[in-house]
Amino acid sequence: MASLSTPQFDPATFLANAGLGRKIVQFKARSIIFSQGSPADAVFYLQKGTAKLTVVSKNGKEATITLLTAGDFVGEESLAAIVGLRMATATATTACTALMIEREEMIRVMHQENTFSDLFLAFLLARSMRTQADLVDQLFNSSEKRLGRILLLMAEFGKPGIQETLIPQITQETLADMIGTTRSRVSFFMNRFRKMGFIEYNGRIRVHKSLLNVILYDQPNTPQNAISASLLGARLKESKPANRAARKMSKIAQTPN
Repeated sequence: MASLSTPQFDPATFLANAGLGRKIVQFKARSIIFSQGSPADAVFYLQKGTAKLTVVSKNGKEATITLLTAGDFVGEESLAAIVGLRMATATATTACTALMIEREEMIRVMHQENTFSDLFLAFLLARSMRTQADLVDQLFNSSEKRLGRILLLMAEFGKPGIQETLIPQITQETLADMIGTTRSRVSFFMNRFRKMGFIEYNGRIRVHKSLLNVILYDQPNTPQNAISASLLGARLKESKPANRAARKMSKIAQTPN
């Protein structure tokens, strides 16, 4: 008599479908996914669309921390030992579909399923590398090079190996927030990049990989810029394997049933 075996856990299926402790939620463009200061009780996995993560200071100044795209997790602070409050606000920048995973279910699957915990850890490590590179970039590079780096990073979202890519829709105000400058300076740099043939834009921005040469190689030979170039190279190249599984899941999640 054949023995019954337990079905093998599939992270892609888990992240593509609703189930116990998780549900699929829809967000219109500019709607709030979760707010700074609200209870951190769930993790979200973005299946479709784009979003941004922002923080607001006590005096009301808002800053954009990062942009999110399909295949990203957000709200991982809910996994802390003690349930706390959200440290930032997640806002949909386009129409989004996300899987909301309750804190208890997220902890359960991480403990019981090694394939899922490995995937989530790879995502967190890639995000940590990005955060470190952002800090070095903010400390040591000019606002023009910071803008170039952000455009390159955005062009890599989900499209490895493509020589020219359209980045997700984003305003110059948001770009200015991310690199710590004014919208007028972003406009000036964007026009200069366009004249030099590094980008094209007419509503959507298309980034040419020739911009990479400027950011990585056209820098003074200083230890600080060597660190920044190394971290950018790591984010653009070495992090691709770590994110490949998440991108695969995103494609599966977007396939109609």
